[in-house]
Amino acid sequence: MFTQYFGHYLLNRNIVSLIQLQEAMEQLENTRVKLGVLSVNAGYMSAARAEEVHQLQARMDKRFGEIAVERGYMTEEQLEQLLGMQKEGHLVLGQALIDQGAITLDQFTAALEQYKADHLLSDDQFEAIKNGNIEELIAAVLKLDASIDQPWFREYLSLFAKNMIRFIDPMLYLEVNAVPQGYQSEWLVSQNIEGTVTLFTALSMNEGAFLRTASAYAQEEIQAPGELAEASVGEFLNLHNGLFLVSMSNQGIELGLKPQQIEHRAALPALATSYLITVYMSEGSFELIVAPRG
Repeated sequence: MFTQYFGHYLLNRNIVSLIQLQEAMEQLENTRVKLGVLSVNAGYMSAARAEEVHQLQARMDKRFGEIAVERGYMTEEQLEQLLGMQKEGHLVLGQALIDQGAITLDQFTAALEQYKADHLLSDDQFEAIKNGNIEELIAAVLKLDASIDQPWFREYLSLFAKNMIRFIDPMLYLEVNAVPQGYQSEWLVSQNIEGTVTLFTALSMNEGAFLRTASAYAQEEIQAPGELAEASVGEFLNLHNGLFLVSMSNQGIELGLKPQQIEHRAALPALATSYLITVYMSEGSFELIVAPRG
């Protein structure tokens, strides 16, 4: 998930263009991170030394790792560790951007360090985020209003991100946005949670996102709205909320679920927040609403 956040960071800082980022994202599955990028990211070598080894490769029939070890720039153990890291998402993204000439290795390394500084991350936090810790990423990156910045809300978002990645789409990016004035939902799939707190939870989607989510969860192509699409998206929300209730129960908080409701062209009920979460997928987006009832 950090891959998507770092990609948007590069885009928002005008380090890469939208077209360059889209092309790099499409190449992720086919790109293998070169050891030069990995060695600099791990702190074993400077970008200058990595470039020196690349230049030496042009004059001798040896792999990058062989030359780096021979010249004392890294150990055999460090090389083995790097070989096992060649599919880390943000590094694959960086390699794809470097390969297309969008950025240099120095720019990629500097952007990683600036991302860490901009979000006030400690070394341990940054390593956890790069290694896939969604809770740390949500806590560090999403700037939540006081009305929704509650421990249960962060837990709900972290769990939702995990379930989206597991069942719907791994190319996920979440963003906090204000509810637009006069907001209307084309498809509103909602469910109330009741107990110590009463929560309204909902997925607000246009038809494209509704069908893509339904198809992904049902594991079959659904081409038009109908009972199957409604049941699929409704069951995904119910599954997620059920897992959230289990997590809260483990903390001594007992909650219950009401049946899901699916509405076409609906307004939101009165809520005790003016914010929603925009959920970006590999194609399209939708809004997640979770808030105490107003």
